[in-house]
Amino acid sequence: MRKLITLAVVLGCVVLAAPTLSYANYTKTKHPIVLVHGVTGFNTIGGLINYFHNIPWNLERSGARVYSASVSFVNSSEQRGQQLANYINGLGQSRVNIMAHSQGAPTARVTASLIPHKVASITSINGANKGSKVADVARGIIPPGSYVEGGAGAIAGALGDLVNALSGSNNPQDGIAALETLTTNGTAQLNNALGWKGINRWSCAGTNENVSINGNQIKFFSWTGRAIWTNWTDITDPFLGVTSLAFGNEPNDGLVGVCASMMGKVIGTHYEMNHVDAINHLFGARSWWTNPVSLYRSQANRLKNLGL
Repeated sequence: MRKLITLAVVLGCVVLAAPTLSYANYTKTKHPIVLVHGVTGFNTIGGLINYFHNIPWNLERSGARVYSASVSFVNSSEQRGQQLANYINGLGQSRVNIMAHSQGAPTARVTASLIPHKVASITSINGANKGSKVADVARGIIPPGSYVEGGAGAIAGALGDLVNALSGSNNPQDGIAALETLTTNGTAQLNNALGWKGINRWSCAGTNENVSINGNQIKFFSWTGRAIWTNWTDITDPFLGVTSLAFGNEPNDGLVGVCASMMGKVIGTHYEMNHVDAINHLFGARSWWTNPVSLYRSQANRLKNLGL
């Protein structure tokens, strides 16, 4: 009888442990994940404030290897894409899964055009894949060659240099190049150069998740939110409320239109989150209805199940 009881206890422990062991490997992708920040972004400030708030830890706690890339605070997607390619080459990994926010998405697509053999997948998060109408409005307010442009460029560059100092980076800054590349026309020119890989040129839709670049198969995914005011304690919501006026009645997250964000296989566009919520900021002040961290974790598990 004692042996039977012991056996039952052992079997019970195995059954109870099985889900825990499975959960421990939930985000354990074959290739490491590289997080890429958007315009006016950074990897970390003083090691205390991360652009992707609490997201690296939430991926790592169940198996993922995560790197946070540092590219220019403000610069063109082409320049940032080359920087990201250099960063990935320096990791010593055979391939990586890129998860990129905002301008990080077109930045990552430039990187894929440069080193396609090193990129297993790209996930666009509220990505400016067809530009932003907010950038269009700003470009109209800041005429090329004007004193206003010169002043705006100087301020953006100074902020970028400050972020370099605080984050330990040394990336070149060009605020006007960043603005130009994020306009609808500027991003269309970039997409032309990249052959519209993963981007549906003609309609408000994604494409197939399988994208071939120079004979290399890369998985493309995207998701975005369509909310502006999501948490009354978040001081970034009023700012996004103003910028969202550039879109009229078009669904958007405050800085990027829903249609402009679509890339590859569209996982979802209905999420109750704005552009800042998408990276779990301001310090987790977000909607009660959508937890952005869970989206990253689910995507890591999706990549894991695809053998990536």
